[in-house]
Amino acid sequence: MLVISKTAKISKLADIEDSIRGTKIIIEDGVVIDSFVKIKPAGGSGDLKIGSNTVINVGVAIYTGNGITIGKNVMIAANCVLSPTTHEFRSKNIPILEQGFIIASPLFIGQSGIIIEEDVFIGANSVVLEGAHVKKGAVISAGSIVKGILDEYGIYNGNPLKCIGYRQ
Repeated sequence: MLVISKTAKISKLADIEDSIRGTKIIIEDGVVIDSFVKIKPAGGSGDLKIGSNTVINVGVAIYTGNGITIGKNVMIAANCVLSPTTHEFRSKNIPILEQGFIIASPLFIGQSGIIIEEDVFIGANSVVLEGAHVKKGAVISAGSIVKGILDEYGIYNGNPLKCIGYRQ
């Protein structure tokens, strides 16, 4: 089910698919979604909530998977991927394409889904994976791979992701 605020600004070139399983995509007041953003309910039964005044830039791909919560006043730069899901792959006797999705990935320890708190900036070409919890005010530099729990106001860089400082 799509619940989109009348004050959200969504490019006509964005592609937001409605769920066929009944999960919710909630886009709050003042959200800006740029051209060529793809939001796809796939890989799980989690909801997507995008908080007020969040900006999602060109070319971002969001798979709802096991759920995503994005707080208010978040900025997600161009060509990022948010993917709180992964394909099942454990059986070597069944093609991965036929195995479906993992409910909670064995590749991480922690909650399923993705949580991005308020006032966060995610730099271009970053990937945010299942189990990531990006706390309030964190900054992630371009090209980073995000998983695990990030500190409030931490500044992060790279793959593997490292905290390189804190906002003052």
